Amino acid sequence: MTNKEDYIFWRLAYFFISEQDYRIIQLFENQKELWLERLENKKAPIVRLLRQDLDWSNSMQRDIEFTALNGEKVRKQLGRGELSIVNIYISQFPPVDDYEYPLKDPYLFSQGKKTRVNSVLLTSDQYESGFKLLSARLEKEVSFPVYDEYSEEDIEIQKKAALEFAVKKEKAERAIFSNGKPVFTYVFMIIQVAVFLFLEIKGGSTNNITLIKYGAKYNFYLYEGEWWRFFTPIFLHIGFTHLVMNTFSLYFLGAAIERMYGSFRFIIIYFFAGAAGVIASFLFSQSVSAGASGAIYGCFGSLLYFGITYPKLFSRTMGASVIGILVFNIIISFTIPGIDEAGHLGGLAGGFLAAGIMHFSKKKKPFLQILFLVISSAVIWGSLTYAYSDKVKSRDESYILLVQDYVYKMRIMKLHTVF
Repeated sequence: MTNKEDYIFWRLAYFFISEQDYRIIQLFENQKELWLERLENKKAPIVRLLRQDLDWSNSMQRDIEFTALNGEKVRKQLGRGELSIVNIYISQFPPVDDYEYPLKDPYLFSQGKKTRVNSVLLTSDQYESGFKLLSARLEKEVSFPVYDEYSEEDIEIQKKAALEFAVKKEKAERAIFSNGKPVFTYVFMIIQVAVFLFLEIKGGSTNNITLIKYGAKYNFYLYEGEWWRFFTPIFLHIGFTHLVMNTFSLYFLGAAIERMYGSFRFIIIYFFAGAAGVIASFLFSQSVSAGASGAIYGCFGSLLYFGITYPKLFSRTMGASVIGILVFNIIISFTIPGIDEAGHLGGLAGGFLAAGIMHFSKKKKPFLQILFLVISSAVIWGSLTYAYSDKVKSRDESYILLVQDYVYKMRIMKLHTVF
């Protein structure tokens, strides 16, 4: 092995890591084989670098088959329908026999033919043509000067640069998920369980009289000025199933958001989204309603903001699952009777806007945050102005009278029961 090939191996590693935003998924102990991934790159989501002198084409063919086998395992782990691997050999000399046929066409893994391996050979005096072929496979120009000699120090400097850049990038990504501990997530879970038990003691969590008495969203009282009802419904739940579903959702989503945004930002996002959900319900629904669903959908909204801010990281870590769960929940909201879909969508929008106002810890963007604050203020002001207008009040009057009549009759029945 010569220093030239070792240097090119690490120079290519640095190119992929620093310039093309790939991340290391495996570096073999001998530091001659490196696997990289960038899943959002559909042309080459996986790149494999191998520094090895090749003697015969059949050994290269066997290695390509081995690469496809490993690639198939990666494909299954990622849950992808198909996977393309760019497989790069760096050898001092080409194989002594006819070596071009393994490189001519992509190799398809035999079982299912869902993993494709496109191989490129970089060798001796053919680096220029090899870089051209690699550029074509990646649809991205790969070119840097190659000299005849490199010292051990040159190789160490290049290797250190590549690995340090990868470590620095990984630490920066981890830091995004380490801005806080899920303290208030657990506090909110305890509060909503305690409030549920309190409601059960005081008349039942499915009893409209009890719900209205202890803070559920009730349009008549909102018109009467009881503004705290934009917040108190967040901790009330209608029935045990409702409580269990929202508590589990809060456990998983809330913890993730509090870790990403920090506790203070999480509290703001949670309450803002919850209030936004109640406002949306106030606008579009006359029913008595309660629950943390709006605030929980706000957690989804803040994840979508994270996805827009860090699209590559979002796509790689949670993108598909978050979008899938969100779409499923929205479909459920619109298909099952009795669910306050306006509150859910209002919470979703509120969480997105609140995340934009707060942004991320230690990563302030004043202009963007002020813009989100102005938009949020305009949306809230406009929604409340319309909600308290005579047009909407008159729409709610007939329903409010029915609810009041129901509440009155229930109270009379309770009095008869007592006496």
